[in-house]
Amino acid sequence: MGQGISEVLPFAIGIAIRPIPIIAVILILFSERARVNGPAFLLGWVVGIGAAGAIVYFVADAANAATDSTTSDSVSWGKVVLGVLLLGLARRNWAKRPAPGQTEELPKWMATVETISPVKAIGLALLLSVVNPKNLVLILGAAAGLGQLDLSTGDAIVALAVFTVVASLSIIFPVAYDLFGGERARHTLDDLKAWMITHNHAVMAVLFLVFGVVLISKGINLLS
Repeated sequence: MGQGISEVLPFAIGIAIRPIPIIAVILILFSERARVNGPAFLLGWVVGIGAAGAIVYFVADAANAATDSTTSDSVSWGKVVLGVLLLGLARRNWAKRPAPGQTEELPKWMATVETISPVKAIGLALLLSVVNPKNLVLILGAAAGLGQLDLSTGDAIVALAVFTVVASLSIIFPVAYDLFGGERARHTLDDLKAWMITHNHAVMAVLFLVFGVVLISKGINLLS
């Protein structure tokens, strides 16, 4: 069990600290329907992360990634490719970070976040958690790596559950804080949103650099 959790935990943390989903959920929490849309967004996020991780793991497990050398090598090469892709994204995000004094430009769709319905909040969470390629790469890295371990079904499920919870902490915290933190929560979340907006590209660059190196090293290690 511990081996499975240690395999997925770094990737879960990587997903949790991505700025854009955090900014999106805070904007939702500042809307008129925050008490409904916030939990709806959280539900969509948890379902998306959990389902995607489970699907990738069970595909890798069904292909005998833990015991079949050909499948294991394919997964390992896939990790190397994903790692190189992340290094490219790290370079791109570092180049796009705003100069001192400049304002970070957010995606245009964020202007409509505060007026969406609960159903659309769930859909947005699914898009940001699974369809977004930056998140998907980290999910693939975690679940495929888990599939290369010779774990029991029970241990794998526990590892996937831990992965989902940790990857969702940055969404769980703002939603819970807004529900129970009162007026102070508004000021704290607003400050967090401002910081995330300012440092979005820098945070993503460091994140992708670290996980690019991790994926490449894991892939090469298993190929050797």
